[in-house]
Amino acid sequence: MSFGKMMDMPLTISSLIEHAARYHGKTEVISVETDGTVTRTGWAEVESNSRKLAAALKRLGCEMGDRCATIAWNNRRHLEIYFGVAGAGMVCHTINPRLFPEQLIYIMNHAADRVLFFDKTFVSAIAQLRPHLETIQHFVYMGAPDPEVAAAIDGVLFYDDLVNAEPDDATWPELDERMPSSLCYTSGTTGNPKGVEYSHRSTVLHTLGANMADGIALSARDTVLPVVPMFHANAWGVPYAAAAVGASMVLPGAHLDGDSLADLIDGQKVTMALGVPTIWLGLLNALKKRGSKAESLQRTLIGGSAAPSFMIRDFNEIYGVELLHGWGMTETSPLGSINQLLAKHADLSQEEKLKLRANQGRPPFGVELRVVDDSGNVLPNDGKTPGNLQIRGHWVVDTYFKAEKSALTADGWFDTGDVAMLDEDGYVFITDRSKDIIKSGGEWISTVELEDIAISHPGVANAAAIAARHEKWDERPVVLAVKAEGANPTEADILDHFKGKIASWQVPDRVIFVDSLPIGGTGKVLKNKLRDEYGDVLIAEHA
Repeated sequence: MSFGKMMDMPLTISSLIEHAARYHGKTEVISVETDGTVTRTGWAEVESNSRKLAAALKRLGCEMGDRCATIAWNNRRHLEIYFGVAGAGMVCHTINPRLFPEQLIYIMNHAADRVLFFDKTFVSAIAQLRPHLETIQHFVYMGAPDPEVAAAIDGVLFYDDLVNAEPDDATWPELDERMPSSLCYTSGTTGNPKGVEYSHRSTVLHTLGANMADGIALSARDTVLPVVPMFHANAWGVPYAAAAVGASMVLPGAHLDGDSLADLIDGQKVTMALGVPTIWLGLLNALKKRGSKAESLQRTLIGGSAAPSFMIRDFNEIYGVELLHGWGMTETSPLGSINQLLAKHADLSQEEKLKLRANQGRPPFGVELRVVDDSGNVLPNDGKTPGNLQIRGHWVVDTYFKAEKSALTADGWFDTGDVAMLDEDGYVFITDRSKDIIKSGGEWISTVELEDIAISHPGVANAAAIAARHEKWDERPVVLAVKAEGANPTEADILDHFKGKIASWQVPDRVIFVDSLPIGGTGKVLKNKLRDEYGDVLIAEHA
């Protein structure tokens, strides 16, 4: 067998940051620190610090393949850890700090982490967790020496000291592109979280796929604001994508309220922002209150859960911002699809384009999607036949971390747990999570559609639809709604709002007003908690 006569260079994460430093070294990385101060560095300094961190970890006795955990916000040191740990041949294990202590302990012990990097916000929590952490040998505070931190955590190391002690000419080690690079645990609501371990190869391929013109399409002209946390599915791959093209980054730190984000967008001239719908609800409200037009913002990517149609419309019509709907999972690195229009859509009316924007888009090169029935039979891509959504591709999980069995079907696909329809162009219309969809009298009702209608009422700030048990129909829809500030709609008002928008049998049986909805660590509504509290409300009413 003969092979092509081309260079064979490994696809490594360190090559991404080397490119950013070599050709975009002075492009700014703007970071909001935990104390609220703003620091400005550039890609050259980020690369240098990352390279020194890699050397420091080796000096501490860490070996290739060791897991190094982070409990931190989106900031400059966290960015350096992303590249420094992976570039050293170790595994950057980002942890969601909003998990319960028992989950944090389980995750760190299961991963057998050897190093834990942390921001000041979490000093007290880590001091309490420390006696239960079985494998961590080095606790590294992400900052300069701090007497308060030293008093709270015996033997703590300081990030700045570690980095500054290494020589400027430290070098990156040579790595195999199939080596593990990072580790994220799923945010599942039942059972223990499961680890997804990415490779250098899968991450670089994901970076190239995400940055295509039909992806998030970052460029060196962009200033990108990842509001999605760096502990959530590698911040949707944005740190790698930004480095690959030399985009400027704005890292927002801990404060993700609407006013703080509006300040960053206007003050730093952000052109691209990424986050979950609950975050953008706060941003839209803040922009409206302060009268800002967010003039620099050109586009935003929304994922994590479905974006309400009014949000797509408001971003477009009020602020001139292109809202891209995306879909993915921790298990898919996470990009599975993104809503970019096709040439044939150019002549559609604005209303028709906005309607098309509401779905989750189509897969980029690198992944494939299909829908199957409960027996595994492949269903047609006709845009109207729902089934179980499955995916395969270059950056999709094969086996969970430390698991013995593959996570794939017998023919090599990963079952996402979503119920969806695919059309002939590959656009995916996710109707629900399989565990959330309402099955009433044998017919399916989409909670996504119910929520979209409820939130479109001007008197509703947010809403979640759940399946409530019913004596006759097995399940019926109930909507939990949060009233908009200054509004006082009645239950009858909201129910009337559904009429004519969906079939009469799909209209919710009840609308219950609540002060707030339970939100998980990744910004999603915890519907399992709502089902626990309100799942029997219809039975109780008829008892």
